Amino acid sequence: MATKNNDKNNANIGFEKQIWDAACVLWGHIPAAEYRKVIVGLIFLRYISSAFEKRYEELVVEGDGFEDDRDAYIEENIFFVPKEARWSKIASAAHTPEIGTVIDDAMRAIEKENTTLKNVLPKNYASPDLDKRVLGEVVDLFTNNMNMDDTEESKDLLGRTYEYCIAQFAAYEGVKGGEFYTPSSVVKTIVEILKPFANCRVYDPACGSGGMFVQSAKFIQAHSGNRGQISVYGQESNADTWKMAKMNMAIRGIDANFGPYHADTFFNDLHSTLKADFIMANPPFNLKNWGADKLQDDVRWKYGIPPAGNANYAWIQHMIHHLAPNGKIGLVLANGALSTQSSGEGEIRKKIIQDDLIEGIVAMPTQLFYSVTIPVTLWFITKNKKQKGKTLFIDARNMGYMVDRKHRDFTDEDIQKLADTFEQFQNGTLEDVKGFCRVADLQEIEKQDFILTPGRYVGIEEQEDDGEPFEEKMSRLTSELSEMFTKSHELEEEIRKNLGAIGYEI
Repeated sequence: MATKNNDKNNANIGFEKQIWDAACVLWGHIPAAEYRKVIVGLIFLRYISSAFEKRYEELVVEGDGFEDDRDAYIEENIFFVPKEARWSKIASAAHTPEIGTVIDDAMRAIEKENTTLKNVLPKNYASPDLDKRVLGEVVDLFTNNMNMDDTEESKDLLGRTYEYCIAQFAAYEGVKGGEFYTPSSVVKTIVEILKPFANCRVYDPACGSGGMFVQSAKFIQAHSGNRGQISVYGQESNADTWKMAKMNMAIRGIDANFGPYHADTFFNDLHSTLKADFIMANPPFNLKNWGADKLQDDVRWKYGIPPAGNANYAWIQHMIHHLAPNGKIGLVLANGALSTQSSGEGEIRKKIIQDDLIEGIVAMPTQLFYSVTIPVTLWFITKNKKQKGKTLFIDARNMGYMVDRKHRDFTDEDIQKLADTFEQFQNGTLEDVKGFCRVADLQEIEKQDFILTPGRYVGIEEQEDDGEPFEEKMSRLTSELSEMFTKSHELEEEIRKNLGAIGYEI
């Protein structure tokens, strides 16, 4: 098991945690989902106001009189914020009984000026359930600890705060938290393996709060210096989660197309003509009653009609349908999809394998997700694979470290090891490591009845040779075992005698 060496992942979360701890006082009697809207809405409001004010000052310095021109902001992917919605107005009302109403009015004013945000922002701050004194203190935190300057770290701070709070909400909300949040280490692993490039199209048909897009933009920025060089397409069926995703993209400065509304991906494919370079997704595990009976003749079911009782192979085929000619998929699925033979799923998997689309399978550890404890697998599906007719299998079940009693996480080194293993495989330089990774060809997978469980291919990790010959070791261990049995019988007899002395018999 890897030891905890994840300082980079946990660094610089002082402000994020400060915001979270202070905001927790607001919890009161508000349901978690409503509380979540309160806090992420404030983060969003602080962000767009800061971005607007910075651009406003630049335009004033330029002296051309465009500081009140909406187009001067929109062309820079910045939302126009009217006077009554700017943070200075919010901050000045922080310690008045009207602070909730002031924030609600600010949200309405921003939606009115920016049609893409219509019906997206929360407007529940005037609720009598919200302690206005504590709300004002949270506003003070944002006012006094958030200085927007030209450094990338400063620009990134609100985005990190947003992600940090989303992760905390996922932990608190348990099973429901998994509906909008995929652990960052899982997202990073998918992105580091897929390596999205500049000017690519990235798609997530079950996008949650948009974590896949944020990490993709970070990756591209780290390698080409411009996070804006990415075209983002997403879809989300839950209305509140769709709103969270819209705000998340705005905070990150990512221009995303999530469609005009939330919608079911199977029944209302909002990006029906899209062919994406990269598809990254964590769709609902083993989704039942997803509407298969009404989609029997759908063009997406190239490899067979998915069963009504489980949408796993509907998701897979939907994604393959949306792949560009050289496109790649990275998705999370429950382990059952690796080996199921029921209701035609085995035949669908067989056809996908025979079409040479499965590039890699990674068995992940348990306890990575807040929502479920079941083991999951990462699937990497690729058109026009570099290694034709071959699939990489990785058993990563023993990787990572326990963050606490319930949750496991990956270190940056763990993620890099998996990404490096994939890169070596793609370059044809990877050597099999028993118990960890192995490259198998289509013939070998066929011999395994087209089952994709990594353990079938990588085997058991070789134990370190201690130099003792096998026959001698067996003789020694057998002798030691015999001595233990003898000692056990002696102790049992002594216990019987002692119990008999006090009138008890066994």
